[in-house]
Amino acid sequence: MRRVLGAFLALAVVAGVAVFVHQPGPAGAQGGGTIEATVTYAGAPMVEKLKINKDTEKCGTEALIEKVVVGAGKGLANAVVSIAGAKGTSTAKKASVDQKGCKFNPHIVAMMPGELEIKNSDDILHNVHTYSTANPSINKAQPKFKKTMTEKFEKPEIIKLTCDVHSWMLGWIAVMPHPFFGVTDGNGAAKIENVPAGKQTVEVWHETLGKATKEVEVKAGQTTKVAIEMKK
Repeated sequence: MRRVLGAFLALAVVAGVAVFVHQPGPAGAQGGGTIEATVTYAGAPMVEKLKINKDTEKCGTEALIEKVVVGAGKGLANAVVSIAGAKGTSTAKKASVDQKGCKFNPHIVAMMPGELEIKNSDDILHNVHTYSTANPSINKAQPKFKKTMTEKFEKPEIIKLTCDVHSWMLGWIAVMPHPFFGVTDGNGAAKIENVPAGKQTVEVWHETLGKATKEVEVKAGQTTKVAIEMKK
């Protein structure tokens, strides 16, 4: 087999063809494992309805203020799941949040320190206003002709995001100190890959329900499932 492969490589070099031989490594990059978290809430959803009469052609006539979103199996959406105290770097792409239908999409954007692209798909005036302590606050108009603007958040913290033109708009920016995080989907699920092996503390943050933690044992190349129930 080695002679055949060697002959093939030699012919490829003569023909001027680039050949990449993939050598599979151990399961779990850098000796890490995967955490599949399920976050639940036994209580009822908390949703407020607000009548609006401004920019209704883009915003509609009613806004939903979703403080607690509960899906199938009591799964809690919009919770940030991370590994407390972990360290690591990432080459992830620039994070992005859009203003569409007079809502921030996604409701929570999780990112490492760096640039955030803020989009305006509504074709109306918005005013981006952030509330933070570690990072400088932002209070900038984003006219309809300014489809995107980029802001930097260089220090880890949870940042509140609002629009001064449309007071019901609310979102969050979770600036994390490492790449081991995720945001739960509509079923309360979040997946974190390449988590360092060993004992780890899984931490959950929710805008209304606060924080919860759970200890887990992560094994290299394996998936660890963890269930966390949030309480009011």
